[in-house]
Amino acid sequence: MKAAVMRAPNAPLSIEDVTISKPGPREVLVRLKAVGVCHSDVHFWDGNFPAELPVILGHESAGIVEEVGSMVSAVKPGDHVISILSPFCGTCEYCLSGHMSVCHTVNGEKFQRPPTEAPRLSIKGEKVGQFLNLSSFAEQILVHENALCAIDKDMPMDRACLIGCGVVTGVGSVFHSAKVEPGSTVAVLGCGGVGLAAINGAAIAGASRIIAVDLSDEKLQMAVRFGATDTVNPGKVDAIEAVKELTKGGVHYAFECVGLKQTAEQAYHMLRPRGVATIVGMITPGVNIEVPGIELLVTEKRLQGAVMGSNRFRIDFPRFIELYKQGKLHLDDLISDRIGLDGITGALQNLKDNKGTVARQVVVFD
Repeated sequence: MKAAVMRAPNAPLSIEDVTISKPGPREVLVRLKAVGVCHSDVHFWDGNFPAELPVILGHESAGIVEEVGSMVSAVKPGDHVISILSPFCGTCEYCLSGHMSVCHTVNGEKFQRPPTEAPRLSIKGEKVGQFLNLSSFAEQILVHENALCAIDKDMPMDRACLIGCGVVTGVGSVFHSAKVEPGSTVAVLGCGGVGLAAINGAAIAGASRIIAVDLSDEKLQMAVRFGATDTVNPGKVDAIEAVKELTKGGVHYAFECVGLKQTAEQAYHMLRPRGVATIVGMITPGVNIEVPGIELLVTEKRLQGAVMGSNRFRIDFPRFIELYKQGKLHLDDLISDRIGLDGITGALQNLKDNKGTVARQVVVFD
């Protein structure tokens, strides 16, 4: 199969012929139809996060099941599926207590092949790293069955793929992690793909005021289409004071969708007493967030993280698709451009340069 291979940080990805194995027990071979280019891919491409090289990046994908291995029961050949980077085992403490999104962080080896077996991906006998157990910048993926969710076949693939990361992360953080209440106030810091999804989710949840915060006026204009009632550009005003003024004291919920120390701390300081700040962005390892300790005590403000929207993806994905069909989830507006496999390096650079008109660029396969 053809795949976009990363061999060095910040270098152009090379389109190469990659050997993909046959499905083993509980493994599924999927021919991809669409893949979103996510800012999380940029974090690994530019070396901000470590990656096993060579590696095939990409993780926001949708396709059609071609072949299944033994013991697979969740999907069958011909099924249309969305992938996710947070598979679940179904038997650990986190899965059994309803927190399956955390399972992959503590049980990662369960979803990989044993080192004694042939690798899933290779080039002329050399092992190729499988990014987040997916590696979706390729024509096919070979994954554990619990990284897939079967969906309706009438769902367009270029919109379905977005649900697998950006949408479930943003909307899920609103629904599951923070549990936004109708009539409450919300601030979303960062209006990329995930931030726009969080804004959309807050609107669906019935928030009365949704404040979009971003340095790009173009992205703030996009945020209004997704449900933002107010916009704040921190390059022009003090964002914390602006949010407090708009809400007469601070928001009930704040979502940090950038991945920076400064914006994480701003999200906390935008809260009213008993407010909840949810960190969604990928903060560089080793970077610490500082908030006033005494304030946590006397105001009962809360600071929390959310991985992949605290999802239950086999429940969430079909529900999100129904919301899309009802016109409530604005997946069409998320797509900035449709590209081929050879356009991925340019797409990653667009995200790194923080181009204001870019939400999600989608690789579409014939």
